[in-house]
Amino acid sequence: TPLYSSAASDVYKRQNILLPMVKKSTRYSATNYFQESRRQNSTEMLEDYVEAILEITTKNGETRNSDLSKYFGVSQATVTKNLKRLNSNNLVKSQPYRSIFLTNSGLNLAKVSKKRHEIVYNFLIKIGVSKKIAEQDSEGMEHHVSHETLVLMKKIIEKKNKI
Repeated sequence: TPLYSSAASDVYKRQNILLPMVKKSTRYSATNYFQESRRQNSTEMLEDYVEAILEITTKNGETRNSDLSKYFGVSQATVTKNLKRLNSNNLVKSQPYRSIFLTNSGLNLAKVSKKRHEIVYNFLIKIGVSKKIAEQDSEGMEHHVSHETLVLMKKIIEKKNKI
């Protein structure tokens, strides 16, 4: 019986490939770096949901719980729980069995999240990452990349477009 799943095996293989390339530690253990990462983790769901609501509403004219359930591949109970959190953060307005609407704050967050996602995705494509992997990687990276890094990614994208 394998000690780890195939997903874990893939990660292990990637780490074995990358480990010889590591020359010095780039890991910073200061408390504020970990706190910032935890803060970003706590907002990932909010950002993903408002971005999805914007996308679905743009495409279908409205968004319902069932749309989000299909979009994320989760139960409607999970969507309802997450909508309560979005509601308490004043990002959406929703009522049972009705459409879900983004508030102004939710719409602003959705637009910013979408733009961050696009920048990271386009940057990965420009440096030669396949579309499939860029889609996967940008989904996680968009939540953790700093404003400074986004600005530099955007500059690189624009430079490469001019060449």
